[in-house]
Amino acid sequence: MGKLLWRPGEDRVKASAMYSFMQFVNERFGRDFQDYDALYHWSVDAIPDFWASLWEFADIIAPKPYDRVVDDVTKMPGAEWFSGARLNFAENLLRYRDDRTALIFKGEGRPSVKMTYAQLFDEVARVAHSLKEAGITPGDRVVGFMPNMPQAIIAMLAAVSLGAVWSSCSPDFGIKGVLDRFGQIKPRALFTADGYFFKGKRIDSLGRIADILKSLSSVEKVVVVPYTREHPEIAHVPKSIHYADFKSGKDHLDIVFEPLPAGHPLYIMYSSGTTGLPKCMVQSAAGILVQHVKELMLHTDLKREDTIFYFTTCGWMMWNWLTSSLSQGAALVLFDGNPFHPHPGALWEMAQEEKITVFGTSAGYLSALQNAGVKPKEEYDLSPLRAILSTGSPLSVEGFEFVYRDIKTDLQLASISGGTDLNGCFALGNPMGPVYAGELQCRGLGMKVEAFDETGKPVIGRQGELVCTAAFPSMPIYFWDDPDGKKYHRAYFDVFPGVWRHGDYIEITEHGGVVIYGRSDATLNPGGVRIGTAEIYRQVEQLEEIEDSLVVGHNWKNDVRVILFVKIAPEYTLTDTLKEKIRQTIRANASPRHVPAKILEVPDIPYTLNMKKVELAVKKTIHGQPVLNKDALRNPEALDYYAELKELQED
Repeated sequence: MGKLLWRPGEDRVKASAMYSFMQFVNERFGRDFQDYDALYHWSVDAIPDFWASLWEFADIIAPKPYDRVVDDVTKMPGAEWFSGARLNFAENLLRYRDDRTALIFKGEGRPSVKMTYAQLFDEVARVAHSLKEAGITPGDRVVGFMPNMPQAIIAMLAAVSLGAVWSSCSPDFGIKGVLDRFGQIKPRALFTADGYFFKGKRIDSLGRIADILKSLSSVEKVVVVPYTREHPEIAHVPKSIHYADFKSGKDHLDIVFEPLPAGHPLYIMYSSGTTGLPKCMVQSAAGILVQHVKELMLHTDLKREDTIFYFTTCGWMMWNWLTSSLSQGAALVLFDGNPFHPHPGALWEMAQEEKITVFGTSAGYLSALQNAGVKPKEEYDLSPLRAILSTGSPLSVEGFEFVYRDIKTDLQLASISGGTDLNGCFALGNPMGPVYAGELQCRGLGMKVEAFDETGKPVIGRQGELVCTAAFPSMPIYFWDDPDGKKYHRAYFDVFPGVWRHGDYIEITEHGGVVIYGRSDATLNPGGVRIGTAEIYRQVEQLEEIEDSLVVGHNWKNDVRVILFVKIAPEYTLTDTLKEKIRQTIRANASPRHVPAKILEVPDIPYTLNMKKVELAVKKTIHGQPVLNKDALRNPEALDYYAELKELQED
């Protein structure tokens, strides 16, 4: 068990929506649940009752109610959720139309801009009116190549109010990366900004859009939002129109929310695409809505008076997740730019200025902050802050301790983990429960998550494969261009038939917490013993000499040896003394089996466009196997170095 770092007081527990929901369930079903553990086990034993209760408790807006919650929770894939219901996702996110703040936009180096719920509704109405006039109908794809700015959310809400399907990439994606995604789904309309700012530089997007359009003939309308320039020149962009000229000039427009079946497509999300073309995962309106509402209302305890921030781009699922916070009437802070510009405390300065109460980020950012010696607690007034959320990769024990030591002692640190595939979480925060170092607080309500050993049996207190043994509403309804469902089945159900295998290596603790050890397909097997890569990263990340690292298994002499690649921090060099320090740190705090056979310096660590380390691509490269789609990488040139390493041919 990890060290206990925080426990909510009784007043805080009883003021939480999770507690209110537990009382709602107790009253409805004549139960007497007193804690989260009991509520969780009921939620996965009585899955239809749980989701029906959530639907009612959260007051989901549906002009026509559902006839049945789910046909068969053992049917994976293919379970049908909320059959008979008609609803609109955008209507549920635009239920508030008053003068409370909805969006706060902070572009790098720019003053913040605010928009109320009433202004947001009016703007969505204008854009929806124009999209309808442009001929957009239910099922059409509308896409964004946008910075994380209000117009991205406005365009999404306008599109889905009509029943169109939304998909987005962030503007730092390369031309082929965009075409690999949008080229498959053939959008009719595309929203873009003229550019974006990063590390103080203005970066143009319109040149790339013009090139993208040469191969994206399905696009009939390109709407350009001015951001880096007041009046960008768009004559060279085919089929383009300025945002101000596109949106309707009519006043007092209403939105006619198209009432759609619960299973109507809402979002198309993408796999990383490092093994070929990205898989296009189609997700349903009702499924995403109830999953996000559950995670935001209950697990994050988000309320109208909150101001929530998540450091994300429009190319990461956390953007979709953050946007759903509108359903709770909270104020959303949208940041676009480099989080360390113009100084490492930039986001905490913003947190102070905007009185952020829920601060979401990545484990990598927290690690970088710690290595940079930033102590937000000493420099900024964070008194409104009550929760920090972390995802993207496992947050180390040291990362947990850093948050409580150097950011704030009295807050809920919710490390959360799920995936783009489900646009949500398998494990996440519990506002009624304690926080232990290195552990995610709980498995999500309604998510029948287990750790399976090699024989497919659930284990507690031991490492195993993360699986979900019952259907959940936000599962993809299908993959694009996968008529027989083979791609979908191969992605999750080949290993354990009828069971979702997610590809993470985890441990479920005795008290119901979850520890993530890394991707199971990147798990190391020296001497036949399984080791999660996160266990090594955790030790290496705390060394100030190491800026970044990546660990893979290398096939060598009928066994697998552990290879650690390190990117050295400025002003340091990889000496034999430093190598020994790394080995000793890993040996003392993990185990002798975790100690790498070789420690090699590299100039850069390759990442996907969604900022995940690509251990598999490096593993393929060092074994002389082709990496099929380097365009899925943020820095594909980094892989070249790994192909030339002579040291890997030595003992």
